[in-house]
Amino acid sequence: MNGCSTETLSPTPEGLARAADLLRAGRLVAFPTETVYGLGADAGNDRAVAGIYEAKGRPSFNPLIVHCADLDAVKALVEWSDAAQAVAEAFWPGPLTLVLPLRDGARVSKLVTAGLDTLAVRVPAAPVARDLLRAAGVPVAAPSANRSGQISPTRARHVAASLGGRVGAILDGGACAVGLESTILGLAGRPTLLRPGGITLEALEHVLGERIALRHEADMISAPGQTASHYAPNAQVRLNAVEFEPGEARLGFGAVDCDLNLSEGEDLTEAAANLFEFLHRLDATGAARIAVSPIPHVGLGVAINDRLSRAAAER
Repeated sequence: MNGCSTETLSPTPEGLARAADLLRAGRLVAFPTETVYGLGADAGNDRAVAGIYEAKGRPSFNPLIVHCADLDAVKALVEWSDAAQAVAEAFWPGPLTLVLPLRDGARVSKLVTAGLDTLAVRVPAAPVARDLLRAAGVPVAAPSANRSGQISPTRARHVAASLGGRVGAILDGGACAVGLESTILGLAGRPTLLRPGGITLEALEHVLGERIALRHEADMISAPGQTASHYAPNAQVRLNAVEFEPGEARLGFGAVDCDLNLSEGEDLTEAAANLFEFLHRLDATGAARIAVSPIPHVGLGVAINDRLSRAAAER
């Protein structure tokens, strides 16, 4: 995988056709979703999926999300349910992943599920992603397009810096609108929030009409984004900094004097969209530590704090 030539493609009909051809041929293609850039491979091709783990340096016990062009493609892979239908109608296409029992005979590599009897699936909202999925005609397994554990990519240049020479192509669709990975909801038993993201817990509970259980950190890994250390820059990360110390790169929120401000107006949607890009920028300064202002632990702030706590975790 190392040392291959990486093409940069535009989301034109020609670029999309080329990216689709590469996916069907078993190559890796990075592409933008509304959350972050994904590193895509044909989910039914064992060798292609193995290439994802190799390119990222990702542990094989960490399962992948399969992206589908539409609901029919999803239902061919998993056992559907009334609860799944309700949240899919409310939030798909969009930044929500569902974990459901794997359907017998589904064309999915065992490497995708990491040996589990469940599969994580979603229908992305980003037009470039959906155009690519339709053109490829296959379900696409796609974790974030970066080396495992590092800051997630929200621009094509982030992908190139992390995985250039390791993937067949990067489909450049500009900046990702949401900027945080999808919410993951487990529906293989009692509804359980497996990872917070762009769809809030409160919104999911409103649609389902019931309380959703929360995953405990000590539970077995059942979905992406659950390892303790994740989304990490090279710099150490200090959270809930109400004052900044000399030499620190300063990531602010609200009315603070800082190097980069996630949202001066304390808009959590704006903060989420800026988070990974700003971590990339501050890490590029070479600072030994990045100090981050407190972020309210409500709504989308729950997902932002989840990413920051894993970025700050001991490595």
